Amino acid sequence: MNTHDFSRISPVFFLQTFILELMHACEQEGGDYCESLIERIAKSAGLYFEQTYRDEYQRLGELDQEDYIDLILALKNHIGGNFSLASVEAGTITVVNNRCPFGDGVTNFPELCRMTSSVFGGIAARNFGYAKVEIRQSIARQNGSCEVCIHTQRDSAIDKPGLEYRRADQPEDKLEMAALHSRIEERMRNVWWSKPRQHAAKPAPAIIAKSPAMQKVLQQVEIIAPTLATVLINGETGVGKELIARAIHAMSERGHKPFVAINCGAIPESLIESALFGHEKGAFTGAIEVHQGFFERAEGGTLFLDEVDALSPAAQTRLLRVIQEGEMERVGGKHTLSVDVRIVSASNRSLEQHVEQGLFRQDLFYRLNVVRLWIPPLAQRPEDLPHLVQLILKRLNDKYGKNVQSVSREVMGQIRAYSWPGNVRELENSLERCVLFCKGNELTGLELDQKPVTTTGNDWHAHKQRILAEAEQVFLKQAMQTYRGDVKQVAAVMELTPRAVYGKLKKYGLSSGQFK
Repeated sequence: MNTHDFSRISPVFFLQTFILELMHACEQEGGDYCESLIERIAKSAGLYFEQTYRDEYQRLGELDQEDYIDLILALKNHIGGNFSLASVEAGTITVVNNRCPFGDGVTNFPELCRMTSSVFGGIAARNFGYAKVEIRQSIARQNGSCEVCIHTQRDSAIDKPGLEYRRADQPEDKLEMAALHSRIEERMRNVWWSKPRQHAAKPAPAIIAKSPAMQKVLQQVEIIAPTLATVLINGETGVGKELIARAIHAMSERGHKPFVAINCGAIPESLIESALFGHEKGAFTGAIEVHQGFFERAEGGTLFLDEVDALSPAAQTRLLRVIQEGEMERVGGKHTLSVDVRIVSASNRSLEQHVEQGLFRQDLFYRLNVVRLWIPPLAQRPEDLPHLVQLILKRLNDKYGKNVQSVSREVMGQIRAYSWPGNVRELENSLERCVLFCKGNELTGLELDQKPVTTTGNDWHAHKQRILAEAEQVFLKQAMQTYRGDVKQVAAVMELTPRAVYGKLKKYGLSSGQFK
């Protein structure tokens, strides 16, 4: 009989292993299994823990602030955490932690932070009437430590991020978000399949929005879609800017009209005006007939201009006139044409920086930037990863006739740990390569496009500077998101002057406005 070393096994270790494996099993099912399971466990466990505390210390009625702090710290520390009180201010309790009760494996399942949030928030709401839990840092997201703020006054917590809890424990917010998500997806599907030109084999677009950052984007889409406002979408390459543009179109009154998408960076500068605005016969060599441009094809609907920063100066001038006057002329034309098109533009660069460099018209920038949406990179949306993986696997199975139903725990760990500079597009490409060669129903290996780093004595300084710059950029983005573009707060955190922060934003092609 084989002998095994069971010295590490303890009740706490057993519980950690059980929970992590349970999360992995639910993750393979896709859908909302993980999220709903965590909430149910947290809701029941929070009630039990609170009652246990009351029984032991003979507490009747509502717990006061001191009792509440004692309860949540003792609770976490008894199951393997190392929590301590950081500060108590008016309406806000902040606790910190440097050891997760779920162990090191929690980095594979950052969703488990919701359990802490729900336990802390549920207990606070039952005793104070209201709570919003803001997880500023977490070990699960590889921040090195946890910082959790429990806001107990609704008025002062309005502008704070986080999950809300109320005494009645009514999940209105969650139900409203689920209903919004369903409405947007249904409208997008209806628009997609109503067009006879669409290929039946091509799947309808779908938005994954389990992360708070993407849920905020959907809420913004619902507000701006019915308006006539021009929209500028910012975000890294591959985050899904066109997908959000399609959602805006689908949720607007123009949903039954054309949606035309054009990548301005893919069209040669000499042809961009003709492509956008059309041309008359004989306008230039080779113009043998009248050509209708994208504006005319999108009449009554929405024109999506991706990589709008690539427009030539002449095209920028023509575009400005269309936006301001609602009219245009074809290249080589003499007749003015009326245009009824809503413009949604996008860029993965800072248009403000292009304006400062004289590469983009300032007046056009103001016209395009009536409403700005920022799509967060995949690295800031860890809650979306398992759902994206399931959606991509389903589409790849349909495309290639495969039956890959899940990924192994090791592969999911790779996916969560990787930074995904190409975002959703890179994730899809990486999975597609591996699914093609997968022989079973579980993906057990994943090849990532990580370039090996070669260093010699001559380039060590450059390598070090590159690593420091990458770390600085990541921290700057996270800080700007946490403080919603407040440069003064970010400057205080980074121990810099606001002017220096503005300089770094410019260096990395960012702007404070995209985080607000």
